Amino acid sequence: MKTKQWLAGLSLALAVLVAAPAMAADEHGHDHGAPAAADAPALPRFAAVSEAFELVGIVSGTHVALYLDRFEDNTPVKDARIELEIAGAKVAVEPHEGAYEATLAAPLQPGVIPVTATVVAGQESDILAADLDLHEEEHADEAQASAWRRYAPWAAALAVALVAIAWLGLRASRRARMGGAA
Repeated sequence: MKTKQWLAGLSLALAVLVAAPAMAADEHGHDHGAPAAADAPALPRFAAVSEAFELVGIVSGTHVALYLDRFEDNTPVKDARIELEIAGAKVAVEPHEGAYEATLAAPLQPGVIPVTATVVAGQESDILAADLDLHEEEHADEAQASAWRRYAPWAAALAVALVAIAWLGLRASRRARMGGAA
């Protein structure tokens, strides 16, 4: 009987170990049918808005992806000429697959960086301004917090399993010392 109880307890502990991460993911609203999103921090971005246009820029190292839309109906503007200035330096902008791209001479330094764009699309022209808030420390902290959240359910499940196994082992050894009396 002792062996059956010990095996039942071990099976329970293993079931908890296997099920806890899945239950923890469900509690946080994860969808197991959809592909998991990357845990990498979001890339720095800026947004500039005028009465005619909306411009969003996403910075990845020295690459800047630009998305230009009409303000009133959010339709993409594909035939514009954009003159971009970031941190006081003019940057050449080229159309690319329905959007625009630019390449910086060097990666941007952390801080609040002014961005100015002059947009000419057909008969319309406008100047848009924004600030790019770039702080490396915050992105590193977010990545570390994300890694901890990913492994916390596994650590908790392992702790529960170890406690259950230890408790069952102590219980079995007590019974053995008492000669099987309960």
